[in-house]
Amino acid sequence: MQEEIRTKKQSLFEIAINHTRVGVTITDPSKKDNPIIFANEGFHQLTGYTSEEIIGKNCRFLQGKKTNPDSVNQIRRALTNMERVELQLYNYKKDGTGFWNELIIDPVWLEEEQKTYSIGIQKDVTQEKEKTQMLENTLNEIDTISTPIVPVTDNAVILPLIGDFTEKRFENMSNRLSYYLETAEEDYIIIDLSGLYEMDTYVVSRFFQLSQLASLMGKQTVLSGVSPDLAMKTAGIVDTINKIHTFANVKSALKFINTIS
Repeated sequence: MQEEIRTKKQSLFEIAINHTRVGVTITDPSKKDNPIIFANEGFHQLTGYTSEEIIGKNCRFLQGKKTNPDSVNQIRRALTNMERVELQLYNYKKDGTGFWNELIIDPVWLEEEQKTYSIGIQKDVTQEKEKTQMLENTLNEIDTISTPIVPVTDNAVILPLIGDFTEKRFENMSNRLSYYLETAEEDYIIIDLSGLYEMDTYVVSRFFQLSQLASLMGKQTVLSGVSPDLAMKTAGIVDTINKIHTFANVKSALKFINTIS
């Protein structure tokens, strides 16, 4: 009777596992090369492989040219140490199609057999990964668009800043400014701060770094949009501020440049 109940539970377990929308594999680390001993229907649908093609084989057949070796080593270490591992890596289906696999491997101790098995959960997250990449690309484009270098006179360009100022945005701005200054004929760069959402001493120090970069390339930096609040925040950086002309607005900055040019 107990054996019948156990068999029925196992049958229900397999039915439940096969109805999940993710791939499930069980491997036996005690055997040579840690082979697959079970794979559910979700895994077959995900990869295109049949049970006959994968049972008794190691899961590395999913790896390919674009699979990150560091991810593979991370999995290998976790299996060796009988530890849980969770990561995303690039795998390949039977037909050669690549996909991003969100993989979780858990060691499971089976008391009845006195041994440990590895349970692997695989989920195709390619669409999510692509959306994330598209969002990142869009944000990079926004950073580029939001920091244009605009010629306004024969001897001056304006770099208007709008929105938030982040470390990544500073790097992008530095790279674009360096590239522009290599061939620029203008002597003055007006960095307009009036469109920034928030100013602090960290942000201000970054602008002074841009000023130093411009100076090394033979250009002079002028800051416009300097509010009383900003002036107070930068009061402690006296030596640097004294080397940079600051103005309340772009009009005043241009008037100054026209006067001394």
